[in-house]
Amino acid sequence: MTADGGPEDAGNGPLALVGSGEYLAEMAPLEASLLRGRPSRYVQLATAAVPDGEQVVRKWERMGREQAERLGVEAVTVQVRTRRDADDAGLARAVQGAGLVYMSGGHPAYLAQTLRGTAVWQAIVEAWQAGAALAGCSAGAMVMARHVPAVRGGAGDGVPGLALLPHVQVVPHFDAFTRRMPDLVDRLLGGIGEGVALVGVDELTAIVGGPEHWRVEGAGSAWLLGPDRRLAFRAGSSLSTPVGGSSARVPHAGEGM
Repeated sequence: MTADGGPEDAGNGPLALVGSGEYLAEMAPLEASLLRGRPSRYVQLATAAVPDGEQVVRKWERMGREQAERLGVEAVTVQVRTRRDADDAGLARAVQGAGLVYMSGGHPAYLAQTLRGTAVWQAIVEAWQAGAALAGCSAGAMVMARHVPAVRGGAGDGVPGLALLPHVQVVPHFDAFTRRMPDLVDRLLGGIGEGVALVGVDELTAIVGGPEHWRVEGAGSAWLLGPDRRLAFRAGSSLSTPVGGSSARVPHAGEGM
């Protein structure tokens, strides 16, 4: 698979789509589990925070290093601020040998437009195909889709995503967003593509596995969203997002839904 293609199963590492909480102590067990059995090399990109200013980017980079220190692994900060950076061969090489690559939150449109079709994104995809775990939190989760909607805009707004998971569109901070924007799900469903599953992920929560079969981890729930349903999957539950179909497997009684 290339950086513009869809997911393949063989040899790929696990994926984690995180609603919020990257680098917090509460999420350290998740990050530790993604590194387990993999090289102790934790590659981190704070690119999505660039529109908020250098001070904010450096804060996320510091938090990432502190989390790696808590986990007892090497922190590798890949300082991609612009598309020129993202095509830098040296920065792309820094991704090699990763046990976990983590794209933290911020502005999803900026992250997608900065990484799409670049050497660094290709290196991330190749590391994942070689068995590294790949995680995205908030903006970092949203860009995995084929399309990145403008959450505060109309259904037709947005930019092309990185298309690693063209059959999934994530709504991070789901519990917080829907309290503030009760019409959010209806707006997003109005612009979602055919065969794409819309999945809400609460704060301090993640879905892990992929590209089709996931388990829910963390403090909240994941939600499979449709025009007439909101199925909640609590921690320990499994859900499916089949390639080519927007339906998910409804868990049997007792599976934690």
